[in-house]
Amino acid sequence: MAYLARVTYTGNASTTGYAIPYTYIATSHIKAYLDNVATTAFTVSGATLTFTTAPASGVVITIKRETPTDARLVDFTDGSVLTEQDLDQSADQNFYIAQETSDNAQAHLALTNADVWNGQSKRLTLIADPTSAQDVTTKNYVENTWLTTADKANITTLAAITDLATLAANNTNVNTVATNIASVNTVATANTNVGLVATNIASVNTVATNIVKVVAVADDLAEAVSEVVTVADDLNEATSEIDTVATNIANVNLVGTDIANVNLVGTDIANVNTVATNIASVNSFANTYRISSTAPTSSLDVGDLYFDTTANELKVYKSSGWAAAGSTVNGTSARFNYTATASQTTFSGADTNGETLAYDAGFADVYLNGVRLSGADITITSGTSVVLATGASAGDILDVVAYGTFNVASVAASAITSGTIGEARLPASALGAVWESKSANFTAEARKNYFVDTTSGAVDVTLPSGTIGDTIRFLDVAGTFDTNDLTILYGSTKIQGVSANLDVGTERAGFGLVYYNSTQGWLLEDK
Repeated sequence: MAYLARVTYTGNASTTGYAIPYTYIATSHIKAYLDNVATTAFTVSGATLTFTTAPASGVVITIKRETPTDARLVDFTDGSVLTEQDLDQSADQNFYIAQETSDNAQAHLALTNADVWNGQSKRLTLIADPTSAQDVTTKNYVENTWLTTADKANITTLAAITDLATLAANNTNVNTVATNIASVNTVATANTNVGLVATNIASVNTVATNIVKVVAVADDLAEAVSEVVTVADDLNEATSEIDTVATNIANVNLVGTDIANVNLVGTDIANVNTVATNIASVNSFANTYRISSTAPTSSLDVGDLYFDTTANELKVYKSSGWAAAGSTVNGTSARFNYTATASQTTFSGADTNGETLAYDAGFADVYLNGVRLSGADITITSGTSVVLATGASAGDILDVVAYGTFNVASVAASAITSGTIGEARLPASALGAVWESKSANFTAEARKNYFVDTTSGAVDVTLPSGTIGDTIRFLDVAGTFDTNDLTILYGSTKIQGVSANLDVGTERAGFGLVYYNSTQGWLLEDK
């Protein structure tokens, strides 16, 4: 239950003003206590009590209302005029005194319904020393009168024992030891033998674990012809078979570990013998076909094969060296794009699009800033790198167009009409004849054409990453670019050499974009 006319705070050495959460008749009725000591060093204004000096940190501050009980604040006389203020003040005095009486009762020991005193979790002070068995006692009495100096020394000793809790938890075992103290003393007398057993406890445990085998050995020794004795006799020979096996135990263990394979070989011994008979051919095949991340350099004959795990392709050995057994290029051509660093001469590995350079030796065209380089300017013999005779400048763009090699004789004659490949036999994408209709934002694809309808709203187009020669065309199919424009978003590639969008607002506009390089990006074909 909360107090009605008192409140408690804790000082912090900085706060002086504290709230009074109850009403009062006069400021003189407000009392303040610091650690239970009354003080008058404060003022009261409205619902706030302000100390002259902030109470120290940790000090218990009690603010109470103490309405006078020794005299009435209003004295009524016959014939006097009764006012509301007088009646309220008289009633408030009685009401406040009742509240304060309730607080005082709550602040004292109370007898509970269980007929016991409730100390409300508070300390009791000024308690006399006990004289009877049921008297309460104080901390001072217990520490300095009831406990002797020896008692306190023993308690201190117990407190220092770290395993006291363990000892208490095992009191049953302690009692068992005490009950069997005679046996314990007997063991103590034989402590030398006990120590010997303890020192060799690992061996004792091994014997215990293998007690069945120990018994079996004992039984064997009792036989007329003992296998154990036979083993011992063998060990005494000049050349012991057991010693021979032990010397080669690593090999024995190896055979034991792979016994399944040994059994498998035994099952297929006929095939093993066939291989042995033809071992020269087996070795010849091993020299003819190899798998490696680098080109073999020994035991080379024209026609040898090796699978290059780095380039992920099969290669054949020719009189001129190793070459791809088939075309490195998937299709008829592949394109690679690199941006040079200062004085860079060798270009290999992943290009700006993440594609790894690979080509058939000698079948590639190389362009530096759009200019095709001649054979004297480059070396293209490795199939995985392009080497410039003169180092490029930082920022130069190197494009490599690799061509796949193929044998015309392998093309079926039925696939060719009148000596040429008819246009009708080519896919529309190869002829640049693919047209798609778009009326909402989309990502364009190289070598496609788009009818764009902006009747319902403007359309944004995201350009792809291009390679040299890629083209894209757009046509205002509804004649509404002037109302709702078409915006070409430059994305990760430039347009007309700058990183900016291209807005098209001309009615019936039709135009094409062709990709050159990362510096110029997509360029307008029609202006």
